[in-house]
Amino acid sequence: MTRLPVIAVTSGEPAGIGPDICLALAHRGLRCRAVVLADRELLAARAAQLGLAVCLREFDPARAAAADELEVLHVPLAAPVTAGRLDPANSTYVLALLDRAAAGCMNAGFAAMVTAPVHKGTINDAGIAFTGHTEYLARLTSTARVVMMLAGGGLRVALATTHLALAEVAGAVTRESLEASLRILHRALQQRFGIAAPRILVAGMNPHGGESGHLGREEIEVISPVLNKLRQEGMRLDGPLPADTLFTPRVLAGGDCVLAMYHDQGLPVLKYASFGKGVNVTLGLPIVRTSVDHGTALELAGTGKADAGSLAAAIEMALEMVQAPG
Repeated sequence: MTRLPVIAVTSGEPAGIGPDICLALAHRGLRCRAVVLADRELLAARAAQLGLAVCLREFDPARAAAADELEVLHVPLAAPVTAGRLDPANSTYVLALLDRAAAGCMNAGFAAMVTAPVHKGTINDAGIAFTGHTEYLARLTSTARVVMMLAGGGLRVALATTHLALAEVAGAVTRESLEASLRILHRALQQRFGIAAPRILVAGMNPHGGESGHLGREEIEVISPVLNKLRQEGMRLDGPLPADTLFTPRVLAGGDCVLAMYHDQGLPVLKYASFGKGVNVTLGLPIVRTSVDHGTALELAGTGKADAGSLAAAIEMALEMVQAPG
């Protein structure tokens, strides 16, 4: 037991379903040691609210929990919590969970980190600029560029841009940024997923791939030159492909990952195929980080209706990435 990989699981927004789905890990029979970072009393109170008999044990690196115990690394709340009711005062607590997990990964105390959902709006309401886990962890680890990828339903979909207003997307996809994203994605597929020669399907920016420039010139002036350059280095890249037909079985066949140009170009398809079982992965970090594919679901917190499937899948994927032969 003590030789199993130790994976940090941050419990996320305390008023949401993060504590609920973390408590469900006590009975999952995981192939690793999942250590939940949370306020111990919060977990105890939520377990009582849910009617769960969960034995919470303080995390001890030298001794794994028994089968009926949940390992907890205590991080104190900033303010009392009511399930379903956001309080910006706990934003510092939410970020402290991420800080502690990332630090543990950087010093090799944890093999990877898995994150339950946070509420971006309430963190910003606290006066803390926060666009998401992806960008926050990049800053925390001094990583110049990362790539967000979701996996599930037999698909992997990565993004050339992440949380941007649609009006800003075209300006953000430059030759330099696209090349950097493709290099990160290609390397991660090799090193973290064990795919020796990955084939990446690259979406165009505009409807119908720009219609030879009549509906936009990004495919001609930005995307194609980058793909041609990287193909000469041996990368297997298809595209730019019209996004409206990219996600069909014939086109997807043989592809290892899709690179979409923006958030809502690629993720609606993946979430349709796998919502509640998908996994969010941050590529390019010096650590392994995965996450659930859903939000805080405040209306489900404390009701017993939250599904821990995505969290379990995220832990399993983190473990596979840690153990990948690449």
